[in-house]
Amino acid sequence: MEIVEHIIVAIVLIYLAVRAVVKMYFNIKGQEIVVPKVDEHTPFKIESRDDKSMTISTTMDLVNEGKQSALIVDCIVKPQLPFEQYDGIAVRGKAEVEGVPREDDYFEAMVLFAKGDPHGSNIIKIKAIVSVTARKGMTLNEALSRMVDFPVEIIYREVGRTPMHFSIARIILTAEELTQLAGVKLIRD
Repeated sequence: MEIVEHIIVAIVLIYLAVRAVVKMYFNIKGQEIVVPKVDEHTPFKIESRDDKSMTISTTMDLVNEGKQSALIVDCIVKPQLPFEQYDGIAVRGKAEVEGVPREDDYFEAMVLFAKGDPHGSNIIKIKAIVSVTARKGMTLNEALSRMVDFPVEIIYREVGRTPMHFSIARIILTAEELTQLAGVKLIRD
């Protein structure tokens, strides 16, 4: 029994030593550091509009400031406007890489190279597309006139030397910005 205990202790010590060496190696080689540049997003602009709906977009950079490349596996735009807050508008979101539109709403994984890597860019421009549609028989102008502020979350899944995980960037789309873009007067009760 004593031999088994010594073997178990030896295995645990070897495991801890290997883990410490791997951690030191990664600290020396560095990791990916993906930073969303939310405060530098472009102003929202109208992509399309009719009497019932409007599609707007903004662009935000994802920048890798680390020493290792990262893979952006997925990206989703999720506007957060529950009907309990305002039920006159339905909102939907979509993410694209700027200049690479897709009709199928699929986000193709992209490599976000390390800062200074000569093989590619350490910046990906994410285009966040938000569609607003009037509900309850209202026109878009009627529905927007009573609009409220709401957050637009850009959720992206990344992996590199760190395990795969989701990160969230949040842009607040104000009622003033949306109604001004649409040319509608905002009514405050």
